[in-house]
Amino acid sequence: MKISNIAAALVAIFAGPVLADEVNIRSGVASVEIETADGPVTISRIQDTENRIEGDWAKTSRPCPSFCIQPMVPAPGVTPIGELEMLEFLQDPEVIVVDGRVTSNFEGGAIPGAINIPYTQAADRLDELGCEVDFDGFICDNAKKVALYCNGPWCGQSPTAARRMIEAGYPAEKIYYYRAGMTGWRMLGLTVSE
Repeated sequence: MKISNIAAALVAIFAGPVLADEVNIRSGVASVEIETADGPVTISRIQDTENRIEGDWAKTSRPCPSFCIQPMVPAPGVTPIGELEMLEFLQDPEVIVVDGRVTSNFEGGAIPGAINIPYTQAADRLDELGCEVDFDGFICDNAKKVALYCNGPWCGQSPTAARRMIEAGYPAEKIYYYRAGMTGWRMLGLTVSE
């Protein structure tokens, strides 16, 4: 091994985590600014290339049921999306990003700009998503686009929310599903609101 390679290896070992200014969201896009109810938030990726997911977010195997792998499309007509589409939706005032998890999960960290409508309440809170309350339920002629997410590919909360919303009259074609959820969001080192 050359002396320069040994020196570089020693620097890497003793210098600590590598901080990069190139951990972009995509080529040429380092961050995205969104408006939230609490003011503007900048979403970017953690710049420490040694960063690791820890704790519950690092678990790979959970008992099924109830932590079974969810389908990409939780109900007919629902559109699956990824992180880039989620970032576009967060910048679009016509789209509502909904965290379908229970409140304690939401309070432990969420996608900035998301509102919390737990999956158990999804069918009862359609008025917050552009539907009008009617004697028989809801009229959803003016329903907004909604991007739903929960804990990750094994979490059934947002798929259940989507199905309940559709049963209550919400148009399936207005629902977008971010299956990677908080696990995928954290895995990519994207900003999390606490």
